[in-house]
Amino acid sequence: MNKTSSPKVTARGPVDHEVRNQIVAAAKEHFSRYGYEKTTVSDLAKTIGFSKAYIYKFFESKQAIGEMICANCLSQIAAEVRAAVDEVERPPEKLRRMFKALVESSLRLFFQDRKLYEIAASAATENWQAVRAYEGRIRELLQDILQAGRQSGDFERKTPLDETVMAIYLVMRPYLNPLLLQHGFDYIDEAPGQLSSLVLRSLSP
Repeated sequence: MNKTSSPKVTARGPVDHEVRNQIVAAAKEHFSRYGYEKTTVSDLAKTIGFSKAYIYKFFESKQAIGEMICANCLSQIAAEVRAAVDEVERPPEKLRRMFKALVESSLRLFFQDRKLYEIAASAATENWQAVRAYEGRIRELLQDILQAGRQSGDFERKTPLDETVMAIYLVMRPYLNPLLLQHGFDYIDEAPGQLSSLVLRSLSP
């Protein structure tokens, strides 16, 4: 995927922050009805009751609005995954929970609304900053689990940690990326358990 420059959202005071949230909420509802790709900033302006120029005071483009919606969704997934991981003690079980929670949360948020799925698809295709930040958080959580497993003696220590993190992340990636996830429905039920078992066997000391 090609990297693109990330839209900038300038920090402002509480009132402006409230207006931004209002724009984002209205845009999310509009995207749900009509789709992200078919919607223009002019369409949003008519729906919200603001002028297009006023919206541009807060967001430089439609992508900037979509990126905030996407970032909110991805933050919710990351929080759900971490909460699931924190429910158990031992690193091997944490890793299993991570695989399972990633698939379940991604399915629910990305595919319960086919119109909003377009935002996730655009974000993945264009490699938005929100996606890169989310993937970074997932890798950090994975690294924390692997470090804990090495300290507890559950996981091997010979392979460089960064290499292990990236290898396991690449195994997870088809279930993180909405463009890839939609092609794996035939294996959704079995994949988290089977893949986590395979990874755990490879991590045995």
